[in-house]
Amino acid sequence: MERTCAILKPDGVKKRVMGQIIERIERDGFRILAMKMIRLTPAEARAFYHVHRDKSFFADLIDFMTEGPCVVAVLEKPNAVLDYRALMGATDPANAAPGTVRNEYAENVSRNIVHGSDSPENAQREIAFFFSESELLSGA
Repeated sequence: MERTCAILKPDGVKKRVMGQIIERIERDGFRILAMKMIRLTPAEARAFYHVHRDKSFFADLIDFMTEGPCVVAVLEKPNAVLDYRALMGATDPANAAPGTVRNEYAENVSRNIVHGSDSPENAQREIAFFFSESELLSGA
């Protein structure tokens, strides 16, 4: 089994499509091992997205991720990272395949509704950023 970190970003919470996205995740065969609603502080957002700190969009990303609550979750299934990225669709919703979360719900490349880990190694780091091991409900 593989795990991935999923974030329903502030635009998804604001649009009130969390339930629809979670339903899609479960329907796609993922087990949700942990989930919580949080509001990132600027410091937390900078720490989480530190890999993008030198990119031109970094400040806008931090502003966006701190403008409202997010839902963070740990998902599990075989090939969880790649399967969740396929369910999300391309970062730019204009390029996302029909039926993907971003194609159906995202506004643009900056407000793209969801985040997913891009590798099993980053998934471990991202999961540990938001959840202690005791919060992960194996057998859920």
